[in-house]
Amino acid sequence: MTAAFVTGGSGFVGGALIQRLRPAGWDVRALARSERAAERVRELGAEPVIGELDDRDSLRAGAEGCEVAFHAAAKVEDWGDPADFERLNVRGTQNVIDACRDAGVRRLVHVGTEAALMAGQPLVNVDEAAPLRPDSPALYSSSKAKAEQLARAANGQGLETVVVRPRFVWGRGDTTLLPALTEMVRSGRFRWIGGGRQLTATTHIDNTVEGLWLAATRAPAGGVYFVTDGEPVVFREFLTRMLGTQNISVPDKSVPPGVANAAAASAERIWRLLKRPGSPPLTRFAVWVSSQECTIDISRAERELGYRPVTSREDGLAELSLS
Repeated sequence: MTAAFVTGGSGFVGGALIQRLRPAGWDVRALARSERAAERVRELGAEPVIGELDDRDSLRAGAEGCEVAFHAAAKVEDWGDPADFERLNVRGTQNVIDACRDAGVRRLVHVGTEAALMAGQPLVNVDEAAPLRPDSPALYSSSKAKAEQLARAANGQGLETVVVRPRFVWGRGDTTLLPALTEMVRSGRFRWIGGGRQLTATTHIDNTVEGLWLAATRAPAGGVYFVTDGEPVVFREFLTRMLGTQNISVPDKSVPPGVANAAAASAERIWRLLKRPGSPPLTRFAVWVSSQECTIDISRAERELGYRPVTSREDGLAELSLS
């Protein structure tokens, strides 16, 4: 029986991954930050390991005896303390790498993101050759770029590493994106930026997990792969349909991109200068992901892994309507 260690096991991606591994006969341990997270991990059929990404002893204990590790835990926010992004996304990734080496893990699958390429420009039909942007002014982007650099550099000397980059993960079980969008519309704060008619890639949770499974079982060591739902979709149309599954009607209110960018930059300066608590009403990263094209070439995953989306957008939306 194959044994796996999963960080972020109580989260959206990590939880869905456990649900894929357990029926396949894998023994799974998962890092859990709290007793509540540990209970969630148990419900999914995995053994919880209490600890955090800066707890080296817990990471080593979780990885001990495992053949494969999946690093899905991260600080996934568009704003926060720079030290937290560095501690969790960058040093946390290095701690996972070190734990895997010390425990004799054969393969580490790192959950990356297209955000690691973002520094304020559209991403048009990008593939894995596009440069990472550790210099990005967005803390999530820069920290995930640095984390991926560490994961890729770690390949070799007994540890195989593979990176999988989904874009805009959505679907049943989402406790972050869809609830946040729903709350924005209901509170009257939602606005399209530039009309929202740009093309975007999306990745249903089932397709994300399919990519992670193939990375663990089929990918060559050192590989980096984008996975998506296939053809891109108009951002506005997809969000409207996704929110419609929750009986939410999206208002037809829009802000020009230039105005949104200026407002976001100004808000960020004020929040940093005055050390205001919480997040600014708008950030540059939020403007980028809401207004700029993001289309992705997944031909490498198709060619090298045999990757194909296992759940269509239509089926995924139908599932959301029933949930």
